[in-house]
Amino acid sequence: MTALQQTAGVATPPKSSNRAWRKLKANRSALVGLCIIPFFVLLALSAPLLPIADPLATSWTAIRKAPSAAHWMGTDDIGRDILSRMIWGAQASLMAGIFSVAISIVIGVPFGLIAGYFGGWVDQVISRITEAFLALPFLIMAIALAAFLGPSLTNAMIAIGLSAMPVFVRLTRGQVLAVKTEDYVEGARSIGLGHLDIMLRYILPNITAPIIVQATLTVATAIIAEASLSFLGLGQQPPAPSWGSMLNVAKNFLDQAPWMAMWPGAAIFLVVIGFNLLGDGLRDALDPRES
Repeated sequence: MTALQQTAGVATPPKSSNRAWRKLKANRSALVGLCIIPFFVLLALSAPLLPIADPLATSWTAIRKAPSAAHWMGTDDIGRDILSRMIWGAQASLMAGIFSVAISIVIGVPFGLIAGYFGGWVDQVISRITEAFLALPFLIMAIALAAFLGPSLTNAMIAIGLSAMPVFVRLTRGQVLAVKTEDYVEGARSIGLGHLDIMLRYILPNITAPIIVQATLTVATAIIAEASLSFLGLGQQPPAPSWGSMLNVAKNFLDQAPWMAMWPGAAIFLVVIGFNLLGDGLRDALDPRES
């Protein structure tokens, strides 16, 4: 590694990583998030292996049954086991949150990088388009895009990803503007490196921390958005389980079967809290200004 690369911090030093991990471990709320998120992820991944009922199987003799030994979380309006649907529904909700944010990062970060690095008319065009997107409420824009694309989980993820993209464009642009004037970037220019090398090797590695934090927090927002779209019939389509679609069905039976809404609502609450707590912990741990 050259002296210029060492100055730029292209590879995170072990001491810095260890310091961030120590700070994260010392944050109790972040540890709570680190417990909640892996639990739901493992639950979703192990759904095909668990000895649970078929989430699509109906039973006309077990309609809206309260939680019992046979059905730990009760049954829904057509006798389907809620525990099974909760576990399989975790796949749709978590996948929507993670893949939506991945779409936002893949599209938003390069545009923000280009806008911040080159400036001028390129920055003006990208910034004005980004501001136009940001002028629209996030959820309204996601609903409009999902309705335009058609009701499905894949289209819902695309709609959420595109709606969250402007946040990453603006964040990346701001970070690039702060970093591109550093000495190591000027040094890279002075030795004749091209724009792409400078952006990918010297700027991008030094702005990943805030992007990671924003991504973690945005996953929580995306999960709520997916639940909202599924609730409105624009996300996961019946009979496939999704926490949002389960709430859509449960709203008609709040008096007779409150457990139908209680479990998916609690799951959404816990996952969102988990990602928010982890995001706050990562923000503190990755902030170099914090001792």
